[in-house]
Amino acid sequence: MKVVVIGGGAAGFFGAIACAESNPHGSVLLLEASPQVLSKVRISGGGRCNVTHACFEPTALVQYYPRGSKALRGPLSQFQPKDTIDWFAQRGVELKTEKDGRMFPVTDSSETIVNCLVSAARAAGVEVWTGAAVTQISVDGASRFRVQVKSRSVDSSGIQETGIQDTGIQETGMNCDRLLLATGSHPLGYRLAASLGHPMMSPVPSLFTFNLSDPRLQGLAGVSVGAVKLQLLVENQKPLEQTGPLLITHWGISGPAVLKLSAWGARILHETRYRATLQINWVPDLTAEALRSRLVQAKVDVPKRAVLTHSPAALPQRLWQRLVSAAGISAELRWGDLSKQGLNRLLLELQQGRFEIQGKGVFKDEFVTCGGIDLKAVNFKTMESRSCPGLFFAGEILDIDGVTGGFNFQNAWTTGWIAGQAIVKSIIQ
Repeated sequence: MKVVVIGGGAAGFFGAIACAESNPHGSVLLLEASPQVLSKVRISGGGRCNVTHACFEPTALVQYYPRGSKALRGPLSQFQPKDTIDWFAQRGVELKTEKDGRMFPVTDSSETIVNCLVSAARAAGVEVWTGAAVTQISVDGASRFRVQVKSRSVDSSGIQETGIQDTGIQETGMNCDRLLLATGSHPLGYRLAASLGHPMMSPVPSLFTFNLSDPRLQGLAGVSVGAVKLQLLVENQKPLEQTGPLLITHWGISGPAVLKLSAWGARILHETRYRATLQINWVPDLTAEALRSRLVQAKVDVPKRAVLTHSPAALPQRLWQRLVSAAGISAELRWGDLSKQGLNRLLLELQQGRFEIQGKGVFKDEFVTCGGIDLKAVNFKTMESRSCPGLFFAGEILDIDGVTGGFNFQNAWTTGWIAGQAIVKSIIQ
């Protein structure tokens, strides 16, 4: 029995390894179109690789997936972050947990994860071809699937290293009994899945920053706030809300709160061409009444201090000064002279300030796509296609995406592992 895995990313490697280790006498071939495998793993987390997240309760874990939460509940009960930690530990890679729950290798190097996956694949007998682009898949009655490959510099002995001399383009056709499609968000993978009759949810970007051009933020690049509450306001849509750290940038705002909101609002923002109103509460840990009391108390405690230079809220000084000015309060005005109207304007600016989103940026070199294969077309107990027996899926090719923090890799590990195991069981049966 021959198994072909298309896609040399996290999900493809994990699926191939799971399949090969469970059926050591079988044949597993992994095809990667680019010259290098595990490209996204290498750049994840700024080159440190955010392997997973320290959330060990599946019911809580699925809440970090704007799309796919319901479908993932079963799979995450079979293979969750604890299993990911154990899997890497058994192969000599220890992970550490940071304060925000993100987990990285203790080496702080993504190469540790890449080397582990490559070594595990080689030890399990997985054959890997790089520079091997699949151009067509057809269902063959005799051998189930026929895979057409356009290859360049194929290294059939194992993982191809960069720098191997180009031997030219070759056309190769092969038969296989089982097929795992794990091509991530690459359009080719979507096209191959669609050609085999699978409905697709149109792909749009997820996890991105917001472009803003607002005088309140200009010149404050690098200023960060520990926790803000963001509300995305779009006409005829229920407001979306997220809370977390925020970073002011040269082009607008970024940080966990923005990235989470971009994930949940991915489709809405795409439909509005990334134009929307954003309401920011800079002091979400205080109710409006509590913040009012704190400002009123400042009038009593420091009546001779300038409002501009004394902040009762825990905000960076430069940001506080911008918000005070935006509330129409002069630089010379003292707390004791602040009128009720001025105090009300300051309250609104601190907790209900509105900014216009004028476009989207990117999140470094890491990008996630909302969209992919319609989840109704997949049996999530096995990751097998409901309409094309013998065809399995894993990773971001599915209409599943998580917020930042290791959740997208966990989806790759989980769905890849389940698919690999299920492939072997389908062969044995």
